[in-house]
Amino acid sequence: MRKKLLAMAAAALMSISVLSDTEAATREEISAVNVQTAAQFQYWNSNSPTKQKIIEFVEDVTNPQSPNYIPPEDRIATFDMDGTFYCETAPYYFQQMMFFRRVLEDDSYQAPKEFVDLAKTIQPKVMNKEKLTEEEHKLYDIGITKVYAGMTSEEYRAYVRDFMNTNEVGLTNLKRGEAFYLPMVEIISYLSNNDFAVYIDSACGVDTTRELAACIPGIRYDRIIASDFVYTSTGMGNQKPENHFFDRHTEKIVISGEPVKENGKTVKIFSILNSIGKKPVLAFGNSMGDSGMLEYVLQDNKYRSESFYVLCDDIERERGNLERAKSDKAFAEKRGWNTISMHDEFKTIYGDKVKLEK
Repeated sequence: MRKKLLAMAAAALMSISVLSDTEAATREEISAVNVQTAAQFQYWNSNSPTKQKIIEFVEDVTNPQSPNYIPPEDRIATFDMDGTFYCETAPYYFQQMMFFRRVLEDDSYQAPKEFVDLAKTIQPKVMNKEKLTEEEHKLYDIGITKVYAGMTSEEYRAYVRDFMNTNEVGLTNLKRGEAFYLPMVEIISYLSNNDFAVYIDSACGVDTTRELAACIPGIRYDRIIASDFVYTSTGMGNQKPENHFFDRHTEKIVISGEPVKENGKTVKIFSILNSIGKKPVLAFGNSMGDSGMLEYVLQDNKYRSESFYVLCDDIERERGNLERAKSDKAFAEKRGWNTISMHDEFKTIYGDKVKLEK
């Protein structure tokens, strides 16, 4: 018992030393977030209904005397990434912003003309949050994988790590690799410390997600589910992969450039079935792309279960959209999903030194 108390005290001291500095958290500081008990939350407002609901849920389902007790092997939580615990507003998704760098700024790469023309046309629209045409969207979705054709997984992930060191747009003092919602990182840590298996179930590319989320405490490498790159072998030719003999001496596995197999909406349910094999009891999302898992968790669950929906309703510390947040809140409440208000519940988002650019 004495050793356990000392360990808890040490964890509390680490939490205080890291969390008291609310400048934009580095990846090392994010990795050090360690919430074991209700008292250790630092980044939520004290009157947050979400924080209280999560604490009450965890204390209930981890109590062996409770009728709602969930054994550790069935404590599963799934989180979307972009917009749920990672920035998607500055001004757009990580992979889509990296496309512009690859096509317009990377001197080591000669981009096809159609993608150069596309990037020059849509970049101003993306920066100003203007709507793209259907054709622009279609070519954009093709381009975000096509421009990395021929890269190995390791080369692509190194490219992601390099782009993570660039700055977000519209938010000061914030690198792309550090743009995590600190209150949500605390939730992930708290669940993990209470024997929940925490999975990411994202529409972002799997290798991108692995690199970005590597600093999140409680996220294991083998618990990341995301959109899949289509790979090929440099010696495969027209053969089908299931018929091809891979010669390790002469071939490499590389990105084919075909569009990703997107992990969104109902596909997220299929991903849970294929990758986890059990129904989660908690799900966290922020868009209709997450609706599949939010609904699935609440359908005929043998355990107490909850779904949470993050509202980007902060226009003072984040590039929020009040009109969308109002609409999303109404829809979420109609579906029985708990809503999380950034504006009302987050004491800080990325750290107090991160400001909206004027």
